[in-house]
Amino acid sequence: MRSSPPVPHSGYHWDSRQHPFFEGWYYRLTLPDSQSIAFMYSLQDPKQPTLATGGAVQILGPDEQYFCRALPDVATFWAWKHNLGHGQRRHGAMEEGYEATATVHKGQFWDPATHRIVRWHYAIEPIYTWGTPTPKSTAGWMSHLQIFEPGWQVLMAHGLATGWFEWAPRDIARQAAADLGSPNPTNIGGCGAGLPRRFEFTQVPAYAEKNWGGAFPKKWFWIQCNAFEHEPDLSITCGGGIRQTLGFQESVGMVGIHHQGQFYEFVPWNGQITWQVSPWGHWRVWAEQPHYRVEIVGHTDLDGVRIQVPTAHGLQYQCRDTTRGILSINLWQKRRQLLILGAHSNQAGLEVGGDWKTEWTVGPRPA
Repeated sequence: MRSSPPVPHSGYHWDSRQHPFFEGWYYRLTLPDSQSIAFMYSLQDPKQPTLATGGAVQILGPDEQYFCRALPDVATFWAWKHNLGHGQRRHGAMEEGYEATATVHKGQFWDPATHRIVRWHYAIEPIYTWGTPTPKSTAGWMSHLQIFEPGWQVLMAHGLATGWFEWAPRDIARQAAADLGSPNPTNIGGCGAGLPRRFEFTQVPAYAEKNWGGAFPKKWFWIQCNAFEHEPDLSITCGGGIRQTLGFQESVGMVGIHHQGQFYEFVPWNGQITWQVSPWGHWRVWAEQPHYRVEIVGHTDLDGVRIQVPTAHGLQYQCRDTTRGILSINLWQKRRQLLILGAHSNQAGLEVGGDWKTEWTVGPRPA
């Protein structure tokens, strides 16, 4: 990747005063055979104890298996202020914790429900941050004024990851706990019904984003994919939500596309974004700016997985996700009415969140 300035908002945002406060990070790997692994970390109210105080790790793993582990001791959390780097530990009978930076991600946790260990270690080669050649703020320059709730930043729209991820029985995995810091842990196969489920991967698509502030939106949707058929150098992130701005609520949306060194941005200050999204199963977004227009269609017949998000009462199941969504994208150059990109994937991240039970329509559908 070419040398470039740090990604805006990549550092930890808490100023030691804001209350309530949360910060969350999302990392995703897209593996072959329609498998994905998504890691979600959060920290809430680190200054004074509240019902929400503490950290957590959530994983939406292969076959959309869900894992969650509370990290209640905020004193074990660390983060860099000006670059991407954070981690947290959990005290107990065995070493548990994670570390994440722009180039390395590793961790190990015990799952009390299944008596298994989940652990991982992989290196990351960033390709696109957000915008090119200079990284941009996803929500524009005004996001630095802290007038939006919540803040949102795509840290890495596309990268390549190499490493491994593993579910292992606790008694077996304990033998390899000392290898957590090594990219080549002890091989622990051959244990019958307790055989570890291990995924090794080389240069698979990787993605990262974060959010922070005092509250999540009232409702939102989200679309992400950087694993398209016949388009290895394509990444799309799309989202819409109701956010707080200086005490007012507004519906805002955006689309960002990285493709073959170009960045196509559709945001409220350069164009118009409209959408029709159902409470679950169907996403349709249209966006237009002076030079380009795009149509994005996502759908799924799967039930999805309930994910927890920060609230004033701590993490609550107010979000629904799949990493196996069907997605199509068509991008046109307006001047010549020329289709310059058409792509399809069955490995899209699709999400809805908040409280809504009917179709959410913003703006008229383009003719």
